[in-house]
Amino acid sequence: MAAFVGRVWLRMLKCPCPPSSAGVELSVNNQAADFTLSTGLSPAISLSCLVHNSSQAEELLWYRGDGQVDLKDGNKVNISNICISPVNESDNGVTFTCRLARDKAVQVSVTLDVQFPPHLSGEETLHVEEEKDVTLTCNSKSNPQGQSTWLKDSQSLTLQQSRHKLYQTSEIFQLSISKVQKSDNGTYTCLVESRLGNGTRDFHLIVEDKKPVFPKEAVIAAVVVVTITILFGIVARIDKFLKCFKKPKETAL
Repeated sequence: MAAFVGRVWLRMLKCPCPPSSAGVELSVNNQAADFTLSTGLSPAISLSCLVHNSSQAEELLWYRGDGQVDLKDGNKVNISNICISPVNESDNGVTFTCRLARDKAVQVSVTLDVQFPPHLSGEETLHVEEEKDVTLTCNSKSNPQGQSTWLKDSQSLTLQQSRHKLYQTSEIFQLSISKVQKSDNGTYTCLVESRLGNGTRDFHLIVEDKKPVFPKEAVIAAVVVVTITILFGIVARIDKFLKCFKKPKETAL
């Protein structure tokens, strides 16, 4: 198309602009908006990303969190599938995102909600001196989070406000005992109950006799006495040694 302006002909040419992504949509497992996928521990699950409303071949990208997933040729254009195998506890809360390569604003994300029964861990045997403080730490992982309690010798633990303290987060359940007594000796059980199952962990607390404590002043005094005694002994030996080399006095005529 040409236009005459004064003496100058202007020719309007079409520029080779890239096709617009307006109207192009993606879906993951038939979901066009971000969503959460609930699953249990399983051998594998698959996610399928599909392009909609595009008249050309569209390249797709997959991300796990912020890291790009390596896709094979033939699994990138218009439809792309990824497989998470196996599905384990570490996949809980991880977000997978499918994006349009030429316009990364076009995307759909899926967050995994991996549900599993309680899994407990922690130091099994603890030795503590009488009248010292001790903390039993039960590491607990479960989804959904379970209800946690402590048992002592298979019975409900009676908490004493002045001596027992509980601390809990999503992955830690602690029992602190101050000024341990011989009666605290025994097996403590961390019990976590959830609708997917229960978990237990035994902690054997061994209370040892209180070790005698020597006054610091007495120890210092003893060290000083011993040191002085040794020094006097050394001086006496040196004096005796020197006497052996003294010349005998001359006898007057």
